[in-house]
Amino acid sequence: MSGETYVTIIGRLTKDPDLKFLGNSAVAEFGVAVNARKFNKQTNEWEKKPTKFWDCGAWNAGKQTLADNVVEVLRKGDSVVVYGELETRTWEDRDGNKRSADQLRVISIGKDLTWHQGNSPHQATGGGYGQSQPSPDSWGSADAGGWGSPSTSEDPVF
Repeated sequence: MSGETYVTIIGRLTKDPDLKFLGNSAVAEFGVAVNARKFNKQTNEWEKKPTKFWDCGAWNAGKQTLADNVVEVLRKGDSVVVYGELETRTWEDRDGNKRSADQLRVISIGKDLTWHQGNSPHQATGGGYGQSQPSPDSWGSADAGGWGSPSTSEDPVF
């Protein structure tokens, strides 16, 4: 189809995802707050822009369990990257007034690890490419191998 508007947003969940059922279909509904900043060349500083709030819906489809996975894995405050199709819902309110709201129909979602503060064994020791290796007990033994470990006399067989 043509005419769809696809967007990617990076933000934080404003509430725990809520699993709802519409007929035989499950949808996880949640909100994402995006705190945008813009660099001002005149002042040479970053300026905060107003926070944008997005209503999102992640659906199960056939054997895909996106809604179930979102509810199981994500929590309020989690930093996420969301890709989806922008949809506009329209309805009439109790007084007969026409109303509309934008919603992001989620195609893909994942945790944003850019600023993640986890319990990784690499965190305490620096970890990562070109940095110190994790302590031996975090890998099981000092000669367990891994990136940056001393090479053995034999090349690995794949």
